[in-house]
Amino acid sequence: MLEFAILGLLQQSPMHGYELRKELAAVLGGLRSISYGSLYPALKRLQAAGLIASEDPVPRALLPADAPALTGRRGKVVYAITAEGKERFADLVSQTGPEAYDDESRFGVHLAFFRHTAADVRLRILEGRRRTVERQRDRLMDSLRRTQEKLDRYTLELQRHGLDSVDREVRWLTELIDSERDDNARAEAARAEQTPTPTAPPNAVTT
Repeated sequence: MLEFAILGLLQQSPMHGYELRKELAAVLGGLRSISYGSLYPALKRLQAAGLIASEDPVPRALLPADAPALTGRRGKVVYAITAEGKERFADLVSQTGPEAYDDESRFGVHLAFFRHTAADVRLRILEGRRRTVERQRDRLMDSLRRTQEKLDRYTLELQRHGLDSVDREVRWLTELIDSERDDNARAEAARAEQTPTPTAPPNAVTT
C-alpha cells in the first residue's frame, strides 16, 4: 500500500522525502501514520527495483572537500518515478480484484488516485467495495440479533454504533457509484453526438 501511494505521488511530480511524507499523510489520512522509519526503506526498495530514481540537485563532487554540509531544500535528495515505475503504477491502478477493495487501507489508496484510473475500473472497484461492506453489515446484523439479549446496554450501543457506521459507508458508496454511472452515461452520450452519421456516396442510386 505504501509503495503504491509513493508511486502515485511521484507520478504527479518529483518530491523529496519530507514532501512525500507530508503528502502521504494527506493521501492516507487516518488510515496509517507514516514515519521516516517506514518511508525511507520503502524508497530504497522502489529504487532498487528501478521504479524510482533519486537525484541530488547539487552534485557533491563539484563542492570543495571542506565544504559545510548542505542545508535546506537544495541539500535534499529528490525522488522521481521512472518509466518502469509508471508502468507498475498503471498496473496497480488497473487492478479490480479483491485486493483493490477488500482491505480498507488499500481501497483508500485506490480512491485517492481515481483520477489516474479508467472509468470502468473505478466503477468495478466501488461496486466491489460496496459488496464487501454489505457483507460486513450482514454479519454485524446477524451478530446483533443473536446476542442483543445477552449484552448490557453499553455494549449494545457500541454494536449499534458500528452498524450505523457500516450503513453510512454503504450509502456513501452507493452515491459514488450512482455518480460514476451518471458521468459514464453523459460521456457516452457526448461521444455519440460527436460520431458522424454515415452518408450515402454522391453517385449512389436511391429508390
